[in-house]
Amino acid sequence: MKYFALVWSSLKRKKSRTILTLLSIFVAFLLYGLLCAIKEAFTGGVTMAGADRLIVRHKVSLIMTLPVSYQGRMQNLPGVDSVTHFTWFNGIYKNEPKNFFGSFPIELESFLRIYPEYRLPDEQKQAFLKTRNGAIAGRSLMDRFKWKIGDHIPLVSPIWPNKSGGAWDFEIVGSFEGTKKTTDTSGFYFRYDYFDEGRSHGAGVVGWYGVRVKVPDRAAEIAQAIDSEFANSAYETKAEPEGAFAQGFVQQMGDIGRILVWVLSAVFFTILLVAGNTMTQSVRERIGELGVLKAMGFTNELVLALVLAESCLLTAVGGVAGLSAAWLFTSRGSPVPAMLPVFYLPTRYLFIGLGIVLGLGIIAGILPALQAMRLQIAVALRKNG
Repeated sequence: MKYFALVWSSLKRKKSRTILTLLSIFVAFLLYGLLCAIKEAFTGGVTMAGADRLIVRHKVSLIMTLPVSYQGRMQNLPGVDSVTHFTWFNGIYKNEPKNFFGSFPIELESFLRIYPEYRLPDEQKQAFLKTRNGAIAGRSLMDRFKWKIGDHIPLVSPIWPNKSGGAWDFEIVGSFEGTKKTTDTSGFYFRYDYFDEGRSHGAGVVGWYGVRVKVPDRAAEIAQAIDSEFANSAYETKAEPEGAFAQGFVQQMGDIGRILVWVLSAVFFTILLVAGNTMTQSVRERIGELGVLKAMGFTNELVLALVLAESCLLTAVGGVAGLSAAWLFTSRGSPVPAMLPVFYLPTRYLFIGLGIVLGLGIIAGILPALQAMRLQIAVALRKNG
């Protein structure tokens, strides 16, 4: 620490250059943090997926429906613990397309058994079971529209119009929280029986099933048994682990992880050139000063350490500021909750970012530091004179 003032004064030698370099590093790590949060938003379903859960959909496409009677047949298969079903409702609030969110008719008890990451108070659960048009909404969705329990919510569905021809009416009787950060609390769930009786067409069908198996190691075997149960029927199925289903859904938009790596590699390579150029120019301008330091007794190793410390301090100030700004931004929640309901910067990415800060500082400063270490006193003093 006794050499900190010396290192800091070196950075202040050319203030404009240092500030511009810091801003470049700041922007790079801010972008890194935001891209990591976006990646987590797209892949959150994969990380949240349970090893003991399967998704069963129509063999041809997810948009095709399955009979609700399949639930009982799957429940009776060996190794199956619980079965629930979902249907994509595509509800739109106040008939405004921007007010879109995930909405699904469900059977609450089987849903909560299979998805324990959703936490709903027992009194609200009982209210849902007693209220014909009852619905529960996630905490982030409640906050988004400033809803409260007891509110009546009109939803229009272009897929499932009701028999009256108007909007569906739902009463919010509960609000669920997530037990994990990756839990999506932007969903809206309501009673399947109310939905099935009120829709104008398609009675007795559902979108897909969620299945929990008793032994996770047998998930692949049970998935095959489910598909065999409905083989050669009018509604053949495709059963797969929940993680594989979520991964396949994400990959329809591209390999998010690979895109992230390529973008960040280009950004950090550019910043490496910028920081390395800054350090090279700084050492070249201080050749005489470095010669004086060596003449005063500073060893080659100490000069090497001082230049590396200057480079690491430069990247640390800009990098930590950028990571902090990204964390503060993501901690406020998703800027586009309809597209990215789960939006936060995981701690592991912060630590990876700090590692990149240190690595960037060392790589950017190593060549100028070696140049300073090998500098001969007589040559340096001659240039100074």
